[in-house]
Amino acid sequence: MTDWDVYLVTQESLSTEGSTRDIVEAAVAGGVDVVQLREKDRSARERYHLGRKLRAVTREVGVPLIVNDRVDLAAAVDADGVHLGDADLPIAVAREQLGPDALIGRSVSFVEDARAAAEKGADYLGVGAVYATGSKDDIDDEEEGVGPERVAAIADAVDVPVVGIGGITADNAAPVVEAGADGVAVITAITRADDPAAATRDLGAVVERAKERR
Repeated sequence: MTDWDVYLVTQESLSTEGSTRDIVEAAVAGGVDVVQLREKDRSARERYHLGRKLRAVTREVGVPLIVNDRVDLAAAVDADGVHLGDADLPIAVAREQLGPDALIGRSVSFVEDARAAAEKGADYLGVGAVYATGSKDDIDDEEEGVGPERVAAIADAVDVPVVGIGGITADNAAPVVEAGADGVAVITAITRADDPAAATRDLGAVVERAKERR
């Protein structure tokens, strides 16, 4: 069974220093539960070579590696699964390509979309953006997120794990988990930290305490 407490989404362009591989190695040392290869500004070839390196790092410690958007890259690097958005291949096609054991995630923001994704076979849902964020190309820095309330509504509506994403830090993760999320996905909370391993541990502790309160 996969733990979802701390889910790292990689994006080297949003890191203050250190390569994505360095950050992933540090996050693994800090107890990260899932790593997603994003790196949207890199070519498929670059992501392939990076994915092979990350696969070696994560496999050694049993941390699932998910690839953002690209089913073909997920298969090529022998990742554990893929995370799909509205413009990506359907869940059923990804399942056919990657097999019954693959972890297939789906980004959703509304209850009806969450129910549909779960019915179509998504293994988990990424719900967001929870808070305002500048990490996604289609979200303006000033746009408000869906908030923990929407996370709660979606968590109540589906029977698959829910991961909150978007603008989440150690300071605001607790309400997301208390609302029903099984974990939180972050980029800059770890990639821009002076000590990514410590940031991962701190975030994990916040999630654990929030689950205890819930």
